[in-house]
Amino acid sequence: MSDTGGLLQDKVILVTGASSGIGAAAAYLFAREGASVVLAARREERLTAFVAELTAKGFEASSVVCDVTRAEDARRAVAHATERFGRLDGAFNNAGIGGDQAPLHEMGDEVYDTILDTNVRGLWNCLRAEVGAMLASGGGAIVNNSSVGGLVAIATAAPYVASKHAVVGFTRAAADEYARQGIRVNAVAPGPTRSEITVGWFARNPGLEQTVEAATSQRRTAAPEEVAEAAAWLLSDRSSYVTGVVMPVDGGYLNH
Repeated sequence: MSDTGGLLQDKVILVTGASSGIGAAAAYLFAREGASVVLAARREERLTAFVAELTAKGFEASSVVCDVTRAEDARRAVAHATERFGRLDGAFNNAGIGGDQAPLHEMGDEVYDTILDTNVRGLWNCLRAEVGAMLASGGGAIVNNSSVGGLVAIATAAPYVASKHAVVGFTRAAADEYARQGIRVNAVAPGPTRSEITVGWFARNPGLEQTVEAATSQRRTAAPEEVAEAAAWLLSDRSSYVTGVVMPVDGGYLNH
């Protein structure tokens, strides 16, 4: 390896939504910590460029085009990991989307369908494929990306809040179901983080960034890398007695 690491040494980890934001930060961090990473996302050009960047640094990386709303794509992504690296030790289910803030009664069906299909069905598709692969190789660790919106309400974002509460439910259900078979399932719940979703929200809603930061104890927006660090620990053997946990990574947002 060209960089120091070790937290995830020799693990094979799949990252969905890996072409930007938290997913890209996580993929780089996991690789730096010794993992072989499989990057899954819809944007092939970004994936190709990112894999080239990682391999140029001496890291083990591969990519697969994947739309998590399609069960066959999720299965193909997991199959790619097991065929390329022999097994699947970990997965960071990060793929997700937000939505413009609007009153619930003014939202159309297409908003609900798009958000729930990606954030909930997408996770459902990924979990089934990942758990199957991990059972075949003796276990593993999964981290799902929820949100503080999965633990408390966020105004005028009802479908997003519902979807992220569902991520919490899936996390706890899967953790309980597979704990005795060697699979740990946890979630991170980021607060305001400079990802594509949040940056888009801020850009479309002047003043929102200042309002959100004022409600955060640290009075700032997180860098994607800060969420990735929490996910890395949950995927590592250092969290071996942790499962079913939803870990806020929110700068104190939930303290308010």
